[in-house]
Amino acid sequence: MMLRRSVLSALGLLAAGRALAQPGVDRPQPRLPTERMVIVTRDGRRHDFTVEMALTPDQQTVGLMFRTEVPANEGMIFDWGSPRESSMWMRNTLVPLDMLFIAADGRIHRIAERTVPLSLTPIDSRGPVRATLELQGGIAERLDIRVGDRVLHRMFGSSP
Repeated sequence: MMLRRSVLSALGLLAAGRALAQPGVDRPQPRLPTERMVIVTRDGRRHDFTVEMALTPDQQTVGLMFRTEVPANEGMIFDWGSPRESSMWMRNTLVPLDMLFIAADGRIHRIAERTVPLSLTPIDSRGPVRATLELQGGIAERLDIRVGDRVLHRMFGSSP
């Protein structure tokens, strides 16, 4: 009887541990499907990115949590489906990010540069946006990407 109780307790702990071992809780989510995206600056320069497509609420909740790097030419886009206020945070996010809030017409509405890893402070779009793009922290400054620059992607009715 004692052995049986011990085995059942061990199985219960194992199941509970497995339930906690989920993307966003203690590890990153697997790489999401990617698409090409281009940012065109006001002087006509084009910057190509490969972005992971966070389309479902579960994918969007986890985002880039627990990733230890974001390559300079990669990122993740959160498609909200239609324009709305966007509020992000850096919970379980280990690296600084640049967050670009993008209007429905593909124009960059706001940029939050070098967001603070692990911070729970909300980072708001300050107006309705169709999508939020997360890139390597500091890349917007390095590439001279600014508010008003244009993002080319099918979700904005344009192609890269």
